[in-house]
Amino acid sequence: MKQLCGWLTLLLFCFAGTAFGSSVLEEKVVEHQFANGMKLLVVERHDTPIVSAYITIGVGSVHETSETRGVAHLLEHMLFKGTKTLGTTDYQKEQPILESIEKVGSKLDALRLQVDADPAQIASLEQELVALQAKHKQYVVKDVFSNIYSENGGVSYNAFTSKDLTTYLISLPSNKLELWALIESDRMRDPVLREFYTERDVIREERRRSYDTNPRRRHYESLVNNAFAVHPYRNPIIGWHSDIANLSPQKTREFLQKYYAPVNTVIALVGDVKAADAIALVDRYFGDLEPGTPAPNVAATEPEQNGEKRIVDLFDAEPRLAIAYHKPTMPHKDDYAFDLIDQILGSGRTSRFYRSLVEEQQLATSVSVYGAPGSRYPNLFVIDAIPRHPHTTEELEAAIYVELDKLKQELVDEVELTKVRNRLVTDQLRQLRSNSGLARLLTSYQSLSGDWRYLATYTREIEKISVEDIKEAANHYFTSSNRTVVVLKREDAL
Repeated sequence: MKQLCGWLTLLLFCFAGTAFGSSVLEEKVVEHQFANGMKLLVVERHDTPIVSAYITIGVGSVHETSETRGVAHLLEHMLFKGTKTLGTTDYQKEQPILESIEKVGSKLDALRLQVDADPAQIASLEQELVALQAKHKQYVVKDVFSNIYSENGGVSYNAFTSKDLTTYLISLPSNKLELWALIESDRMRDPVLREFYTERDVIREERRRSYDTNPRRRHYESLVNNAFAVHPYRNPIIGWHSDIANLSPQKTREFLQKYYAPVNTVIALVGDVKAADAIALVDRYFGDLEPGTPAPNVAATEPEQNGEKRIVDLFDAEPRLAIAYHKPTMPHKDDYAFDLIDQILGSGRTSRFYRSLVEEQQLATSVSVYGAPGSRYPNLFVIDAIPRHPHTTEELEAAIYVELDKLKQELVDEVELTKVRNRLVTDQLRQLRSNSGLARLLTSYQSLSGDWRYLATYTREIEKISVEDIKEAANHYFTSSNRTVVVLKREDAL
């Protein structure tokens, strides 16, 4: 088995890009830290004239306070709006209007919080805000970043915010890399929060449309919110309705200026670029930025759960079941064990859940397992299942526990363990074969674990996990006192 995994490790690096040959990943990543704290990771792959550029800021919703919940997600939207030089026809004329919009908007938000607020005064301020926003439109250039990138051959331009971090990404021709450095350094240096209240309303509508009325997302949100009692992982990335409604330009700006800065930033450039040239380029455009404030570690620690939590969420949708168990995160040994448990129980048509619950007993239409909601702090192992009519969530839940008990009572067969180990390596191979996949993994692991080498050593650590380790982890964590169960069902099903 070790010989097979060793061969797969070699294969992984051979096919992760033609430039890798038989060398290990550690030898191919060039890293450089600038004086302001920014970290750069470069991997040269000269087979195609393309570079994938990932900028990951190690700040996410977990770093928000009760006054700023939802701000990281809002900033993801706002940072597409442009800078003092991009996204505007004339910033000098635009700026005083922006200041007036913020003044009126802040006054309106404060008034709406007053119990005895005068409706006529609120309506007057609303009209004034609408008029100012209409006046402001003449200075706004929409979609400026995406248009520039598209005109210069850029693809996959996007961003995402998670519990733990925020990432901006693009793949573009290697001869346009200096354009990327110019645009992204300008965005870090002089971002402008234009169309703030308009975008805030867009996110409030996104909350209503994609979370409150979406059975899957509503179910997941209820699970996470109830599984965590103290840790900020319990809060949704998008924020609650009242959070979004009361985010102000000032709070948003303070969070941005404090944390979206070099000291919290990792850049990965993977593709047709020379490492020395990349270091010089990033230094030239980003090197003079102020370091900023390191994102603090979250002090809140989730207390040990001392009893099952069970929630019934009434919603007009097909029933579904979610079961979550608290577990450690990387680099804890048991986190590697859970990667294997994930494969054993829920990965593909050969997994135990699929064979037993979907094919043989036909209790479920689908069963999936995954880790959530973040990776920086201890998290959850989640089992998500949809019963097949006429079977109930109660029947499905009982059958799931039977499968978990097998994992707790019997050692996994070595043949099965070898298969899931190899599948993990193959999955990693698929990600590393693309420039974008490698750039994403490098910035993520550097930000989350403090060292991208977690990616390079992963296969070796997985090889160390034995069948006894899996059984021990199952017995330790798959207990009734450590689980949260959320059932989504119609009221008439009670």
